[in-house]
Amino acid sequence: MTKTLSPHLSRLRRHRRVRAAVIGAANRPRLAVYRSSKHLQAQLINDETQTTLVAVSDVGVQKSGNKTERATALGKQLAEQALAKKISRVVFDRGGYRYHGRVKALADAARAAGLQF
Repeated sequence: MTKTLSPHLSRLRRHRRVRAAVIGAANRPRLAVYRSSKHLQAQLINDETQTTLVAVSDVGVQKSGNKTERATALGKQLAEQALAKKISRVVFDRGGYRYHGRVKALADAARAAGLQF
């Protein structure tokens, strides 16, 4: 009999597997995405010094629009803040989530606003 994992544990296992290969550095930080049922957060992390360079969240920022539209606005906001700090190249860490929906909307908006990954 096979035991199935909960969706949360499955996501954590996928995230660990992805993080084994994705490492952020000073010249190319990691764009980490966290998605909850209501909100979305993203940050640029330098894993060498364990510091957060840029962090954005849609908590209390924009109430209008659906969650995907808020994710698009968040990706644009993240890219603007990163470019202001002279960060143009990043490594994308989807956090174990599928590259679909809000995660994809955030990534596409960040690319369109000037980030390269």
